[in-house]
Amino acid sequence: PGGLPMQIERQPTTSRKPGFLLYYLGWALVFGAVILMALTRNRPLALGLLLLGSLGVAVGLYISRSYALRQATARGLRYALLVIGMVIMVFPFYWMISSAFKTFEEMNLFPPTMVPRNWLNFENFKIAFEKAPFARYFLNSIMVMTGSVAVTALTTILAAFAFSRLEFPGREVLFSLLLSMMMVPFEMLVITNYQTIVKIGLNDTLYALILPFISSIFYTYILRNFFQSIPAGLYWSARVDGCTNWKYLWRVMVPIARPSLVTIILLNALASWNSFMWPLLIIKSDLNRTLPFGLYTFTTEVGANNELLMAASSVVVLPMVLLFLFARKQIVRGVARGGIKG
Repeated sequence: PGGLPMQIERQPTTSRKPGFLLYYLGWALVFGAVILMALTRNRPLALGLLLLGSLGVAVGLYISRSYALRQATARGLRYALLVIGMVIMVFPFYWMISSAFKTFEEMNLFPPTMVPRNWLNFENFKIAFEKAPFARYFLNSIMVMTGSVAVTALTTILAAFAFSRLEFPGREVLFSLLLSMMMVPFEMLVITNYQTIVKIGLNDTLYALILPFISSIFYTYILRNFFQSIPAGLYWSARVDGCTNWKYLWRVMVPIARPSLVTIILLNALASWNSFMWPLLIIKSDLNRTLPFGLYTFTTEVGANNELLMAASSVVVLPMVLLFLFARKQIVRGVARGGIKG
């Protein structure tokens, strides 16, 4: 009796065979519609075959009543949706990079070509660097990112340690008030920050791009949760042995919290590198522009030369894309550890 359902599942009855045939025929029509849409311009026929094939798959599943077939179909659809989502997200980056190696004539072809004729055509990058000082923009972005990451990491470590280990009146209330500030968007503070920068005489300097971002409540929240997951007995044992708070922080807490610190540094580096609105407001001279701001001004200079714009965009985007691809697991792991308390 226990093997009867499996026998029925493996050997479908005569009434279920039409369902299986209709199911496989429906998938054949679906794949045929996809191939027809890719190779020809007869979209009405391709859409008709796609709808007919989808209907055949649905009716075939209903008639066959096969649990294993439904599970396989659901799994296949999930993978198909993941692949479609991956293509949708990756295609803009591929188009940007491939267009950076195309000539002006290739960019104006219709229908457009997916692959450049010469992947070693670096002429667009050379012209882009001649028309705008992208090397200077790149150096400015590196300096701003390094300064912002270093100072933010320091303030985050000190604040997280204070709110997780030091006992003082109103600690939880103060931290709750700081968390509530996360609900305030940065755009509401732009005018106040701009007035402050102008009053202290840092307008149109790289320091003005670092000063408003020397602390982060979100990063403090992540690191505080990680610090709280470390047993308090370790702290009091170190204190009994004569270890000061400063020494305990840098010799014990920081090495243990390295995964979360790496995540905070990477996220801060991404945010600093991609910052656009604040440099647009505070920077006036050409030599103090960062890469995103320099790319924005470059669009007005090259006009309709999209291949030059794509080459410049690749210079701006690729470093952070590569950084994220190599460090994505570390980012996810650090956020997960910092967001779980206990």
